[in-house]
Amino acid sequence: MKSFIHAIESFSIWIGRSFGWCILILTLSVAYEVFVRYVLNAPTVWAFDMMVQMYGALFLMAGPYALAQDTHVRADVIYRFLQPCWQGRLDLLLYIIFFFPGMLALFWFGWEIASDSWRYKEVSWNSPARIQIYFFKTLIPMAGALFIIQGIAECMRCYLAIKNNAWLPRLEDAQETENILKG
Repeated sequence: MKSFIHAIESFSIWIGRSFGWCILILTLSVAYEVFVRYVLNAPTVWAFDMMVQMYGALFLMAGPYALAQDTHVRADVIYRFLQPCWQGRLDLLLYIIFFFPGMLALFWFGWEIASDSWRYKEVSWNSPARIQIYFFKTLIPMAGALFIIQGIAECMRCYLAIKNNAWLPRLEDAQETENILKG
């Protein structure tokens, strides 16, 4: 079970790292647009749409990565005082009641949105560039599916925490700077 959980985690980390490159593309495109708009007085017609899509892709695909790294925001005023077995019970209950219905809705309705977009070969109406956006809309159900897969791994983690009263260590990737400085 541990190897299965870590395999799913590795996949989520790989996806997160891959889409992390959107930050670089987004930064370079914003810098380029600012330069050509204000220095050369020649704004582009494509930059706005491209920036929105890069940010959206990053936002959607970084979610499963954040879940795999346990970096989502948690209101843990009482939670942190519980034993791991009770934390696992609470997490499992919340995954079943809230997480999976939400992610199934994201996948289901995202699939409908993406398939309609592909059927119509949808283009952006926000700018004169009229770029194709059906590729981008495909990321919506993909994110839902990746969240569901990572959520299954999280539920398996909860089961192990309930059984062993200890959390399975996570695969480490990036760390917060203050944690690196403390260590």
